[in-house]
Amino acid sequence: MQTGSIRVQTENIFPIIKKFLYSDHEIFLRELVSNAVDATQKIKTLASLGEATGELGELKVSVTLNKEAGTITISDNGVGMTADEVEKYINQVAFSGAEEFVQKYKGQNENAIIGKFGLGFYSAFMVSSQVELITKSFKDSPAVRWECDGSPAYQLEETTQRTERGTDVVLHVDDDSKEFLDEDRLKGILTRFCRFLPVAIYFGEEQINNTQPLWVKKPTELTSQDYQDFYKELYPFSEAPLFWIHLNVDYPFNLTGVLYFPKIKQSYEIQKDKIQLYCNQVFVTDEVKDIVPEFLMLLHGVIDSPDIPLNVSRSYLQGDPNVKKINNHITKKVADKLEEIFKNDRNEFEEKWESLGLFVKYGMMTDDKFLEKANKFHVFKSAGENKFFTLDEYRAATEAIQKNKDGKLVLLYTSNATEQNSYIRAAEDRGYKVVQLDTIVDSAFLNQMEMKWENVVFRRVDADITDNLIDKQEELKSVLSEDEAKQLKEWFNIQLTDLHLNVEVKGLSTDTPPVVATRPEFMRRMKEMAHVSGPMGSFYANMPDEVELTVNGNHPVYRRILGESNQEQAKEMVRNLADLALLSQGLLKGEQLTSFINRSVALLQGEVKSNIIVDL
Repeated sequence: MQTGSIRVQTENIFPIIKKFLYSDHEIFLRELVSNAVDATQKIKTLASLGEATGELGELKVSVTLNKEAGTITISDNGVGMTADEVEKYINQVAFSGAEEFVQKYKGQNENAIIGKFGLGFYSAFMVSSQVELITKSFKDSPAVRWECDGSPAYQLEETTQRTERGTDVVLHVDDDSKEFLDEDRLKGILTRFCRFLPVAIYFGEEQINNTQPLWVKKPTELTSQDYQDFYKELYPFSEAPLFWIHLNVDYPFNLTGVLYFPKIKQSYEIQKDKIQLYCNQVFVTDEVKDIVPEFLMLLHGVIDSPDIPLNVSRSYLQGDPNVKKINNHITKKVADKLEEIFKNDRNEFEEKWESLGLFVKYGMMTDDKFLEKANKFHVFKSAGENKFFTLDEYRAATEAIQKNKDGKLVLLYTSNATEQNSYIRAAEDRGYKVVQLDTIVDSAFLNQMEMKWENVVFRRVDADITDNLIDKQEELKSVLSEDEAKQLKEWFNIQLTDLHLNVEVKGLSTDTPPVVATRPEFMRRMKEMAHVSGPMGSFYANMPDEVELTVNGNHPVYRRILGESNQEQAKEMVRNLADLALLSQGLLKGEQLTSFINRSVALLQGEVKSNIIVDL
């Protein structure tokens, strides 16, 4: 048996770092500034333990651009390094000084140390043809200068270039990376990645960061205005948020942050990826889909956790149980907050339902634990009066009259209160309660809730004639003879290319319209889902719309029509009644709508002939 150590050729490591380790080259600035912040945090820790003497001064990091020399310099007044430490931490690739420091001083606020991988310094070579390191340790030792051109060869020597504690990293920017010698470009990167770092970051004379962002403070220290102001700092062009949730957990994982519920209108273009992920106040990404539940991706705000496992470039998450725990915790906090608002100020909750409803419904569809809690505060808005019902309240209000023959609650809804107004009024006249389900998620929502809620079925208010919405009722007797009913059915049996009409003559009350067009619930739902399901839904999407025409044989208008001596006139009147019914469903379009208008004018003028066309 042969044993040994795998050898890594250092000649290969720099091309890997330069081309593959970091997908985004601007990350070099985040890594080097983070290292500088670590150095200041280390000296602060050592001073608190009495291991570093002398005045700390103002701990800060400075970034300096010299266009003429083609250099970017990152300077700190942190812990610095001796020659031996440079040999140990810089000349051994992937030996993390931050990791070693955390282990040695465990329990001394180790989460304040950012670096974990020992590769951050080498991101400098992504944009540099040469890197200089000039450093002086807080210990009594001379300053040293290290230099490397991206090959395995380096120079290390004592220097007098630095007399105070700290480190300068000087990047000689290569020809392929001249974009980073632009002042606005550099400032933009610093603002994006470093705007909330805990140590003052200066770009030239200007401090570009807020060292005490709102989420690192205790909720008891903050006012409502503080939260509003921070939201404006994050999203300067957005409307004020509805409310917010302050996250502050230290066991079994570390998590801080503030999540805001934005205002969302029906016509608003919904945007995801508005939550920013930080690790110890260093911006990492706004791709948080594995940390934040899918239904809360529309929230805005900040999450900060040192326990979120990142890959070496911090560009995506690594699999870890903590991610699931954090996900569950955020779900619970959001549900608790919504329930609290609902219980304490229901009027405020209802006023904000237009925006909140999207989050709540999406969560109920995708997360059963959230569904369990949301059943207490999800509300339906009435289609008529400005009133809201929970499911239990709706059930109690309709118990006596809105159960079908199977004992299930029939929940009547409208998807468009304006277009379906006549159907709503007819239902309300019978004492039924109609609610609005007209958002972009409601079609899927009601299908899901029929499976998740016991003994509940949804029916759109125009799915059948009002007498049949709840259950098949006993019909009134029609005053028409069998031959008259047969004649009307024949006249109403119109052939249309994109609609399939089913005609039925019934005895209904005289206050019911002469003919009612309805679209069967099942087929209409299938077609609506087909439109958003792509090729998989083509079977239903390509089928003609199915419409039920229910002719009210007890309506007095049919006495006049059946008694009309001019049969062509009678047919035209019947066709107009059918078109009026189709119009109420938004199904009369194009040439059919034009014909209806022409025919209506002709009937008013008494000029009806076969296929008449009136010049309007």
